[in-house]
Amino acid sequence: MDWREPIPWFAVPPRDRDRRADADPRRDGSARPDPERDAMRRALALGERVRGRTSPNPPVGAVILAANGSLVGQGATRPPGGPHAEVVALADAGRKARGGTAVVTLEPCAHTGRTGPCVEALLAAGIVRVVYAVDDPNPVAAGGADRLRAAGVDVVAGVARRQAADGALRPWLHALATGRPFVTWKFAATLDGRVAAADGSARWISGAGSRADAHALRAIVDAILVGSGTVLADDPRLTARDANGRLVARQPLRVVLDRRHRVPQSAAVLDRAAETLLLDTAAPRFALKALHDRGARHVLLEGGPTLAGAFVEARCVDEVVAYLAPKLLGAGLSALAGAGVATIDEAVKLDVRQVARIGGDVKIVGPLVWPEKE
Repeated sequence: MDWREPIPWFAVPPRDRDRRADADPRRDGSARPDPERDAMRRALALGERVRGRTSPNPPVGAVILAANGSLVGQGATRPPGGPHAEVVALADAGRKARGGTAVVTLEPCAHTGRTGPCVEALLAAGIVRVVYAVDDPNPVAAGGADRLRAAGVDVVAGVARRQAADGALRPWLHALATGRPFVTWKFAATLDGRVAAADGSARWISGAGSRADAHALRAIVDAILVGSGTVLADDPRLTARDANGRLVARQPLRVVLDRRHRVPQSAAVLDRAAETLLLDTAAPRFALKALHDRGARHVLLEGGPTLAGAFVEARCVDEVVAYLAPKLLGAGLSALAGAGVATIDEAVKLDVRQVARIGGDVKIVGPLVWPEKE
């Protein structure tokens, strides 16, 4: 990866507002130099670039600054079995890394898996200062900061922590904490909440811009999940395509919950464009456990209202991405069915984090907030 390549504005997170990041990051109490702040912003953007390509490993970005503060190397986690971000960035920097600073979105690992410990690579390269965003909560890999400090390296933790934890690392952190993948429920609906008309027609509810945005979302997840009913009704391919309609290089796993074995061999989802997994279950938690065991950390739920309702009722939806089209149908399938909500007090709320116009549609994004159980 060429570190001279500019990162587009939309891939660069806003400047950090984390109190730990702004509070006395150097041992002598002096202000943290701007190059480190800029390097962390770049590292966050690098991690975003490899979303969906690293699982079960986290999508980490790393930047190497020379002793004079100039950027000399950068890298991001490679696919499973490949080097971690720090190693890629060190290789990019070469000898210029000696005496320099490593800026990383996740605490460098201290264990040997399919690759060696990143802390040892940093020490061997002569890095004298490490700045990272998020502590590694994995007990197997944690301890890198302590190892570096013991070797005399200046270590600063928590820089841009909230940005990193809410960004590319979010699904991985969620999966580590819960034992199941992070689930994003994506749907397109009319203004009155319909995902199909009374005659079953649904193409196209949303506009071309929203559909392109949804394909970009598909490209950064590990798996796309639907039920057999969606396959029988719509015969979708469930692939990720670029703006020109071409298949992207890395395709997510296609997953169909098919407890009654209804999916025909002629289904489009069984073509050779991507791998497909048929699961003999309708239980959300069982399906997610199976996907977690396969290394999936981010699942995109695209099924119909019944499957969506089952996932909501099981509290297995972590984020909603809704595309609302300025259309009214008055009848037809609703976006959600059978979610276990009987009264207004039991309503599941959306903590709206983003509202954006895409052509004539409105995109709404946010996590779900569940009512407290009595």
